[in-house]
Amino acid sequence: YYATIVPNTLPILTPLELPGFLINTALKSFNSPYLLGNPAADALAPAFRSRPKLIECLRAGYTRADFRADLAAGITVGIVALPLAMAFAIASGVSPQAGIHTAIIAGFLISLFGGSRVQIGGPTGAYIVIVYAIVVQYGLANLVICTVASGVLLLAMGVTRLGGLIRFIPVSIVIGFTNGIAILILLSQLKDFLGLDIAMPEEFFTRVRAIAANIHHVDPATVVVASACLFVLWFWPKSIKTGGE
Repeated sequence: YYATIVPNTLPILTPLELPGFLINTALKSFNSPYLLGNPAADALAPAFRSRPKLIECLRAGYTRADFRADLAAGITVGIVALPLAMAFAIASGVSPQAGIHTAIIAGFLISLFGGSRVQIGGPTGAYIVIVYAIVVQYGLANLVICTVASGVLLLAMGVTRLGGLIRFIPVSIVIGFTNGIAILILLSQLKDFLGLDIAMPEEFFTRVRAIAANIHHVDPATVVVASACLFVLWFWPKSIKTGGE
């Protein structure tokens, strides 16, 4: 936390509250009739203020029962998210270590600075196609630049309250986008499922033709192992009875 510079005159600010405080102070420090007492100027600083939910939860009281529940939830999420992050990294054309590092660092930052107790953060399958295309065409270094640029855009959208515009996107577009991403991910993993040792092109229909042209090179052992894993993943959860049923 940022300590007070002058005791009893400045509030104790968190790192995310500091920009809003500085902007508000700067606006009111100008000797301008337009800024002094202007509602627009006074309303600008709160838009930059953000208080992580973690601070409010700790101030409200954090018990041992809360810690045990969070620990169990963290272990459960880690068991699921880390292998999923490795799989998404491989499908995106980068190393499995990159997926693990991203899941750990991003998950920690989301939990630390998130504005909700139920903030969801983790590997996202919808970005596999985008990340893979960037890595293949522009390289891993430019992927980092795209990641930073997307983060800046997200911050700008949060400050300007543009997130509410998602309500105006039709559900049919969301469903179509989700189904399209699912098909692309399925096609990207079909080569490994069949055990084909071929270079996959970037374009969708070219990939289909490449797999069809090499279908006679399928590895039976790989298909058996992959089918067994798919069978377990599909039917095992259905056999588990939960308390809600």
